[in-house]
Amino acid sequence: MVRRVVVALLGPVTWAPPGVDPVRWRTALAEDTVDLLAMLTEVDTAVAVTPADRAVADAVTWPDTAVYEVPEPTPSAVFAALSGYDQAAVIAADAPDLPGLTIGKLLRPLTSRPVAVAPAEGGPGLLGVAARLPVPPWLPPVDLEETLPAAVRAAAPRPGDLAVTPAWRRLRGPADLAALDPAVEGWEATRALLSGAAHPG
Repeated sequence: MVRRVVVALLGPVTWAPPGVDPVRWRTALAEDTVDLLAMLTEVDTAVAVTPADRAVADAVTWPDTAVYEVPEPTPSAVFAALSGYDQAAVIAADAPDLPGLTIGKLLRPLTSRPVAVAPAEGGPGLLGVAARLPVPPWLPPVDLEETLPAAVRAAAPRPGDLAVTPAWRRLRGPADLAALDPAVEGWEATRALLSGAAHPG
């Protein structure tokens, strides 16, 4: 049986809505992402974080959640830290309303291709990257903030070695915030924080 893991990478968050404490904002985004992963089936779930940000991971994970401390907040560092898995996906932890189906679509191509990426809607950067383990040597360093699918494809021996799956928004600015759909279930921590900011006191 193929062993898969999906890892939420708690990287830096450089923006917060007006009136919202940046630390609380980052924690809420991470909490919603971790809660989403906890509902996935047929995969293990984990969190990756730099040692300096371990407190963020401890604040949002369940007692049995694996936490990987990595030297830098990059998918390459996460892939290097994993062992015992055949496939892995690393996703950004600032997409609190991400559908589980989107993660499934990121993993599915690995049955026939070594690497898959999901773009960040509106770009630049990626929502996530998935790979068979060990990762192929041609996979370049991936930065979820800046890397574009075309750059990964250009490094592949054949264009078909990379699958590009549906994009999803990350909350990196006001335009992304405006796209949140209140009718969609989930993202409870982010929703509560935004509600409190809109109605202080």
